[in-house]
Amino acid sequence: MEKPCLSVVVPCYNEESVLGAFYEEITKTAESIRDKVECEFLFVDDGSKDRTLEILKELADRDERVSYISFSRNFGKESGIYAGLSNAVGDYVVLMDADLQHPPCYIPEMLDTILSGEYDSVAMRRVDREGEGKIRSFFSRMFYKFNKKISGVDIVEGATDYRMMTRQMVDAVLDMPEYNRFTKGIFAWVGFRTKWIGYHNVERVAGETKWSFSSLLSYSINGIVSFSTVPLAMSSFLGVFFCIFSFVMMIWLIVKTLIFGNAVSGYPTIVTVILFMSGLQLLMFGVLGQYISRSYMEGKHRPIYIAREKKVKRSVVGAEGERGGKRFEAKKETEEK
Repeated sequence: MEKPCLSVVVPCYNEESVLGAFYEEITKTAESIRDKVECEFLFVDDGSKDRTLEILKELADRDERVSYISFSRNFGKESGIYAGLSNAVGDYVVLMDADLQHPPCYIPEMLDTILSGEYDSVAMRRVDREGEGKIRSFFSRMFYKFNKKISGVDIVEGATDYRMMTRQMVDAVLDMPEYNRFTKGIFAWVGFRTKWIGYHNVERVAGETKWSFSSLLSYSINGIVSFSTVPLAMSSFLGVFFCIFSFVMMIWLIVKTLIFGNAVSGYPTIVTVILFMSGLQLLMFGVLGQYISRSYMEGKHRPIYIAREKKVKRSVVGAEGERGGKRFEAKKETEEK
């Protein structure tokens, strides 16, 4: 009986300093589960400017299990994840980073949980943020709490992109081909039975993180806008509130003038109120602009990524874009018959 296939999807961006160590660790892990599954390693080079692609080609030449996709430019990690999932051919797919902050040693436990049939996905969450800056940790915690309150999806605090999924769940994720992607939210939105495994934060084995504070802030805003319309509703509520407040103040000023017989003075107060209201209006316009800009980009129907070169196994190109996997091969065979 043919063993099922496990696809290991690894987005990469300027990871030449860690790819050697990662490959060594992931091959050891693959050896430990070879009696249960066959493995393929699919690396997605997100337009790296270092020797990442050269190293991937070297690995692919000496190990037939290694495949790679190289983008024409840097499209971002979300595009890398989508490309990897689209071209993975495995019955099960595990998504992880190349910097070993997602320890491969958890893969056997994740696989056993999936093979039990009780869960469709096994995801890893950090139980602490040791080694991470306090300010960054604080804002990360606030994001998860805020997003949980205003969105319709429950993203577990400390959730990472490190997870293993069945083919059914992977296909469900790929059925959401939106341009502005927030994968953590998509994983939560599609549902399925998920088991969470906690682990302690691990430092990178080499190199530097590609996530600056500004990029994390942009990523957080994208996550909120992608799965919640509450910010838009807040604009309406604030508008109603200030209309009522201004009406009450108008009545109060009229009554006060009639009783005390003097007009209201206070130039600094007027200027302060005008500046406050102007700032509030600009803020609401900014919120509205975030939603409009995303609708604008979705309406262009641009590709999520463009591959400059690749070496993948059994990928199928269809109307829905590039996807690997038995589901699309079966679909193609049926149409040919």
